[in-house]
Amino acid sequence: MTDAGVRLPVLASLAAHGDRPCFFFEGTTISYREVLDSVHRIARALLSQGVRPGDGLALLSGNRPELFFVRTAAQLVGVRTTALHTLGPVHEHAFILQDAELSGIVFEPGHEDTVGALRAEVPLRTLASFGPAGIGFDLLAAASAEPPGPPETGPVRVPKALVYTGGTTGRPKGIIMSPAAQAFAAATMSEHWQWPDDVRLLLSTPLQHAAGTLLPPVFARGGSVVLQRGFSPDAWLTAVAEQSVTSALLVPTQLYRLLDEPSLADADLSGIETVFYGAAPCSPTRLAEAVGVFGPVFFQFYGQTEAPMTVAVLRKEDHDLSVPRRLASCGRPVPGIEVQLLDDNNKAVERGEPGEICVRGPLVALESYKDRPAETAAALEGGWLHTGDVATEDEDGFLYVVDRKKDLILSGGFNIYPREIEDCLARHRAVGDVAVVGVPDERWGEAVKAVVVRRPGHEDVTEDTLIRYVRDRLGSLHAPKSLDFAEAIPLSPLGKPDKKALRARYWGDRERSVN
Repeated sequence: MTDAGVRLPVLASLAAHGDRPCFFFEGTTISYREVLDSVHRIARALLSQGVRPGDGLALLSGNRPELFFVRTAAQLVGVRTTALHTLGPVHEHAFILQDAELSGIVFEPGHEDTVGALRAEVPLRTLASFGPAGIGFDLLAAASAEPPGPPETGPVRVPKALVYTGGTTGRPKGIIMSPAAQAFAAATMSEHWQWPDDVRLLLSTPLQHAAGTLLPPVFARGGSVVLQRGFSPDAWLTAVAEQSVTSALLVPTQLYRLLDEPSLADADLSGIETVFYGAAPCSPTRLAEAVGVFGPVFFQFYGQTEAPMTVAVLRKEDHDLSVPRRLASCGRPVPGIEVQLLDDNNKAVERGEPGEICVRGPLVALESYKDRPAETAAALEGGWLHTGDVATEDEDGFLYVVDRKKDLILSGGFNIYPREIEDCLARHRAVGDVAVVGVPDERWGEAVKAVVVRRPGHEDVTEDTLIRYVRDRLGSLHAPKSLDFAEAIPLSPLGKPDKKALRARYWGDRERSVN
């Protein structure tokens, strides 16, 4: 510790690369030197406006470089930050503000109504905006008025992260995370992920979540980030061509949209060396299609907030089209951690048998679920982090996620995993995207329901055709009892299929359970 606050490895990276480009955003280029200067000035501005070490601030903003500036500046002065989803409801934001004991919000202009509604419900000491907003103070203007150089503070601790995820009861769940585990994750990503020699990373998913964890490894290499506010296939392909992109992060639904984009046929993809993908299972059929289009550039990561980003990885050379089964794998565990597949009695299952992925070692970031001792004890039972994902392991040590335990369908006394049905339907040429859930059924308790997004040019495919397609390949037990067509699968703010929202269409106000 020094009088300049905490020592953060990312600050050393920012200081080391001077005038190299750090961010490309909306036609502007921001150098490492300018980023470091902004971090220091914002840290000073927060202190000048009454924010103190130990405080907590919410961040409510879409993608922009200032999110990284503020989060880093807050860490520098011992202030913790917690993200709010920009599309989340006010009552959920209010719960997080109170549960996390946050004293203020840093927000993007355009969210004034939300911030005003929150201020009426929760006592907030600090309201700061990225530019003029008519409420609170303009953090960027305040920062520009501050002198350069790091802030002068006494010794402060690196604050523990408090991240919120959707709870099974509908109430967000606060995850108190270890800084040491987050540092281990960053080091593992830097060492064991397949980065291009010249990193120019295209990010269009939220910086508040998985995308933000890629910044430290990029900056350690002196690479740059091409940042987009959101994802559209056309804008993504344009950025690849015009910004000399060498790597990118995608979630599966974005990859499917790219594959269905007509302009993809004429796109120049030659500069891309690595496409990182994860956050949700990817259809092996669509992944094989992507390898055929992009080439052998895909690198999958598997993890969760409690063990961030990199429990297992499927390297580029493992995406071997001559071994199609391998495309269904999430990879092999990274060095330095222990992974086992355990049964309900915490005993290791036989190889090839399904068991819950359980992790222990320095990657486990979960210290506790805030004010939820029973859930904390269950998640860390036996000294293992229980991920809730069921998987099998093959003779070469590759893991294959069968499904989430909570997504299991109980139909007529049989356990049915939706992932197997989804992968089967995805092999049909008419299916662009698919999600399978259990819905109420008076006879079977739950029945298999498929929701399908048809690929362009295949609007004539029928419900009966697709149900029969599954029945012929998996049998009548796994064949959907019904199938709906939709324009899109509902997604969470992180771009994952939102099965909770999908089930709600069919279960209504009832708690999901077997009838």
